[in-house]
Amino acid sequence: MVFSSLTFLVFFLPVFLIAYFSVPKRFLNARNFVLLIFSLFFYAAGEPAWVVLIIFSASTDCLIGLFMERYHGKWQAKGLLVLSLCCSLGLLVIFKYTEFLLGLFGLSVSFAPGLPIGISFYTFQTMSYSIDLYRGKVKAQRNPVAFLTFVCMFPQLVAGPIVRYSDVAHALTKREHSWPLVSQGISRFVMGLGKKIIFANHAGAVAAELLNSPYPSTLGVWLGSVMFMFQIYFDFSAYSDMAIGMGKIIGFNFLENFDYPYISKSITDFWRRWHISLGRFFRDYLYIPLGGNRKRAVFNIMFVWAATGLWHGASMNFVIWGMYFGIVLLVEKYLIRGLLAKLPTFVSHAYCLLIVLYGWVIFYFTDLSRLLTASARFFGFGYFSDYRAVELLLGNLWILPILAIFCTRAPIRLLHYIRSRLLVAEPIFNFGVVCVSFMLMIGQTFTPFIYFRF
Repeated sequence: MVFSSLTFLVFFLPVFLIAYFSVPKRFLNARNFVLLIFSLFFYAAGEPAWVVLIIFSASTDCLIGLFMERYHGKWQAKGLLVLSLCCSLGLLVIFKYTEFLLGLFGLSVSFAPGLPIGISFYTFQTMSYSIDLYRGKVKAQRNPVAFLTFVCMFPQLVAGPIVRYSDVAHALTKREHSWPLVSQGISRFVMGLGKKIIFANHAGAVAAELLNSPYPSTLGVWLGSVMFMFQIYFDFSAYSDMAIGMGKIIGFNFLENFDYPYISKSITDFWRRWHISLGRFFRDYLYIPLGGNRKRAVFNIMFVWAATGLWHGASMNFVIWGMYFGIVLLVEKYLIRGLLAKLPTFVSHAYCLLIVLYGWVIFYFTDLSRLLTASARFFGFGYFSDYRAVELLLGNLWILPILAIFCTRAPIRLLHYIRSRLLVAEPIFNFGVVCVSFMLMIGQTFTPFIYFRF
């Protein structure tokens, strides 16, 4: 089940909200239980066999956490932390990387377990809980319903943002429910719905046709890459918007996951704005423990970025993608930081977008031979254009500037300006986006969020 499906919007979400708000405010644990049951049903709708896995993973870390707090400051606590991390990472390796790791040694398996939806996200969430508990930054959660709610909460379960226990610990036991928060949540959810249905799905359809062509041209690869660049931003930020919006409706304040990354003037700035929760996780739980900038900074950056690439998928193109950005970040850090600061804004912005654009080419192609072909076309080797690429370019000239504008703060600033002078502007805007989205959903084929597969 996905947020942008009629089943979710017409049936699941209304029934959940009715059930959730039917429970009086003072019975917060009962509301958590309602949220947990609906979250498990939401997950089971897509992956019924893996509900047991997520319950096992969460229950294991919850139980280990109780003993870890009991032995805080002693050697047993460190052993329990290692046990927790081994369990979490072990499950991730078994279900996500078995085939990939065996393939590196020329081995194959006749049976490879399928990839449970959202395992990369909820594994990192439980790991953050165990590490923060060991560090003494949080207290152990003794209520199993509250802990399972934290791990299984459907708004952010399958594609983030990666929510740390410390971010929601207070809200699990005491949270505010108010009409202003509900109103803000609805507007944020509708914004995400529009991004996904109106922008991401259209851009994705064009990108898929051009990039999946067996004989791509340079024009086709460039237009396809640009469309994929728009698709992945609007798709992933849409999911984050919808998750944050639903969180507000039920009293949770999830942290922002995107901050207009395509307005960046450097790759360093870009990765401060893109998938913020993932960057924050790797910074706090891998980069800094490795030594950060204090020692072996070059190794630490490359190691973290190789891990970042591998987190996205069990394929060599993701590792290459991570190493690519690691190298660029090192170049910026040690060679061209001063130069970038002196360049005119449009030059540094164009530089950043070009680096990112080719990065999405690497990200798109899991088949390395097709990646090589697309890379050759991207850099101008081979024939320049074909009829279909020209046709799609001309047919999409009208939407390209619209997509570019909606990657900036301009539309939201305009909406806030109008809202400050016309109170009904926001409800009218929301209603219009919902109507257009529903009309498009009726005619569109199934288009799951890109990050569901990670």
